[in-house]
Amino acid sequence: MTCSDILNLIAIVVIPIVAVWLGKYLQDRAELRKDKMNVFMSVMTFRYGWSPEGVKALNSIHIVFSDDKDVRESWRKYYMELCKPVQNNEEMKRREDAMYNLLESMAKNLGYLDEITREDIRNPYVPQAMIDTINTNTAMQAGMLNIVQQWNSSIVESEKHIETE
Repeated sequence: MTCSDILNLIAIVVIPIVAVWLGKYLQDRAELRKDKMNVFMSVMTFRYGWSPEGVKALNSIHIVFSDDKDVRESWRKYYMELCKPVQNNEEMKRREDAMYNLLESMAKNLGYLDEITREDIRNPYVPQAMIDTINTNTAMQAGMLNIVQQWNSSIVESEKHIETE
């Protein structure tokens, strides 16, 4: 067996193994980038309000961005702000800034920081009709809650009145 025969034999065995390994590596990288994009797009899309999809995306940051300490630290800071009750405009601004910082660090990780500016992140499109609907629904929920609470208190008062008779 000649040297070229040995090299051909090695090539026949090694090249397919390397090709499969390289293909798997590239596929895994592409899938991770796709997952990161989905999380980023969900958080960007729902930065004005909440949705189950947005919450799911936030809860997957530690997994999807496990390779990026800056993103996970930005998420930790935003999470800490979310856990605090908002009592004034300054606290609301701090919460929003933490969210914007999270989105910026995600954009940086994905290579979009030059294309997606802080200004882009801070200015979501929210039609007035959507704001009106949210405000109307909030007012209706508050009104219905008030009715239920009044109804419950009248039942309690009726029961007290019956017990005293």
